[in-house]
This record gives sequence, structure tokens and C-alpha cells, in this order.
Amino acid sequence: MAQEPEADELLSSDDFALLVGMLLDQQYPMEHAFRGPRKLADRMGGFDLVRIAQADPTEFEELAATPPAIHRYGRSMARRTQALAQYLLDNYQGEPANIWTSGEPDGKEVLRRLQDLPGFGAQKAKIFLALLGKQRDVRPDGWRVAAGSYGDEGSRRSVADVVDAESLSEVREFKKKAKAEAKSS
Repeated sequence: MAQEPEADELLSSDDFALLVGMLLDQQYPMEHAFRGPRKLADRMGGFDLVRIAQADPTEFEELAATPPAIHRYGRSMARRTQALAQYLLDNYQGEPANIWTSGEPDGKEVLRRLQDLPGFGAQKAKIFLALLGKQRDVRPDGWRVAAGSYGDEGSRRSVADVVDAESLSEVREFKKKAKAEAKSS
């Protein structure tokens, strides 16, 4: 996703890092968005949901906005990251995986839970659900249907489909084509 070994390692080993990468994936190149958690980890001496939630907001904003920033809107995204961390503490015992495991939810319920996250709307939630199914083997009943076209097997429409430089290029091409079609309509 991040196309950077250290960042991709964090994303594959830390569910909160993956959620933060998805949170940052808007109005910013996706591979840079998914590098954000690694930048925070490097600056904080580790990536810890509790420490992020409890960090002084002004200091955390500065940390996130320091070049290279975690996002083109580093301060705003720092606030969203802290809100996400706090939400996960308050609602999922600080364990992001509880979103998709607690109570053995089906795909529709996981989607609803994802949509409830700060900074996640319907589309982002569907993409993340597809990412869980396609890349993390998290496949609750009905996950593909709940993820909509993002869950389609073999699609190349979002970060859920990015596994290497070639698939990143294919997703970029899909998005470029979709944007052109939308303009011509």
C-alpha cells in the first residue's frame, strides 16, 4: 500500500495503523497517506493507540504537521487521528479488530461499525471492508455484498486492490478513467 517496506510492515502488523492510513487516504496520494502511521511511529518512538489518544493535541498536531507531514492537511488529520484513537478506546477497548470480530458480526454490521468511525463515511467504510476481506482474510458473511463494487474479485478500483507497484498503477488508471467519465457526463 505505502510502497515502502517499513511503512508496509507497520500496516500489516498493526490494525490501528491500517485504520489511520485509511483515514488519511483522501485528497492525498494513497501511498503517501498509508506512510503516515510510520511517520508518526518514527516521531513518537512507536505507534501506540493509547499514547496517540492521550497526547497533548497541540503537540500532536505539530508532530503530524512537521515536514514531511502525515498529510497535506497535517494538523486537521492529526485531530482526526486522535478522535479515531479515542473512539476506539471508548467503544472497542482500544482494539480495532473488535470492530470486525466482537459478537461475530456479518459484513453489513462491520460496514455499519466502520461508518461510525470518526473520519469514515460510506465509501471509505466500504473500501476498508474490502481491504479487510481481500488483504487480511477478514471475511464475515456478506462482506463482498456490503463492500459493494470495492469487494469485486479482481477489481482495481481502490487501495483494497493495491498489493504492489503494478496494482497501484492499475488503480490509478481506473481512478483517472472514472474521473474523466464523470467530467464528461
